[in-house]
Amino acid sequence: MKRSIPLRSTLAQRGAALLMAMLTVALVATFATAALWQQWRSVEVETAERARVQSTWILTGALDWARLLLREDARPNGSKVDHLAEPWAVPLQEARLSSFLAADKNNTADTGPEVMEAFLSGQIIDQQSLLNVNNLVVGGKVSVPDLESFVRLFELLGLQRAELDKMAENLRFATDAAENNRTAIPQAPIKPQKIEQLAWLGLSPATISAIQPYVTLLPAHVPVNLNTASAEVIYAVSPRLSMAEAQQLVSAREQAHFKNVSAASDLLGGSEKLPDSETVDVKTQFFEVRSRLRLENLVVEERAVLQRPPNTFEVSVVLRERGITNPTALSQLVPKR
Repeated sequence: MKRSIPLRSTLAQRGAALLMAMLTVALVATFATAALWQQWRSVEVETAERARVQSTWILTGALDWARLLLREDARPNGSKVDHLAEPWAVPLQEARLSSFLAADKNNTADTGPEVMEAFLSGQIIDQQSLLNVNNLVVGGKVSVPDLESFVRLFELLGLQRAELDKMAENLRFATDAAENNRTAIPQAPIKPQKIEQLAWLGLSPATISAIQPYVTLLPAHVPVNLNTASAEVIYAVSPRLSMAEAQQLVSAREQAHFKNVSAASDLLGGSEKLPDSETVDVKTQFFEVRSRLRLENLVVEERAVLQRPPNTFEVSVVLRERGITNPTALSQLVPKR
């Protein structure tokens, strides 16, 4: 006789088979999803790395172009002074990178979609058109003449003198610690490298925002360039000069730049109006290069400080900072490589 299989046992076997099939499908789907995610991640990493390398090369090329401009400006047949009518002072408006490649008839490089979507802009700024905060400390002491320049600027902007005195003293403390043994002075503030870091020296955010258009941080004691400085900065460094006379200098140089400090003094009616050559000059050795590269939704901004010592053609990089931003954000700088 044939043995009959109970209905309940048959249903159980079918249920187990169905469950096993569902588990197998789920396992295969999990593996497929993981493989797809891994492939997507690899593509994203490769795209990001390609954008990083491309932006690095383009921004390095832009910096070399700026160095070339400044080096040519220092040639014997170039201008002996620095002013705002020179080629280096003309900003580069945002332009499609492929237009530069197309202008080069010898260029045979493949201009793919990545290159077609690259846009470059930038400018060179005379850093000696600003008041150097580091001028406040000379030989381990607060420089009285330079402190008076900042006093005039603070008064012009309606800022508190107490904050300035605190900044000067903390800067002296930080400079002393940086030049000597920092471990011996653990409570000393870190010496700032950019304007936003002046908060380390005791300045409030409102004060930093107010003085930012008029100050800089340079590694050497340098004079202010009369051909590029604003009326506010010229007024600040010239104790015997009124604001109206400072504005007169700015208006006059738009017609013709000053070939020397004496030319500016003659315009004001006497040499006693302007300070000595250690305070004002018509030549510059420190410049800032700001570059901005846009690759579709990625924006990379770079800031570099260049030094061109007097009587030389060499242009060296003092500081280089780079950050990735969205199209409307300002640069978030990182230390030089």
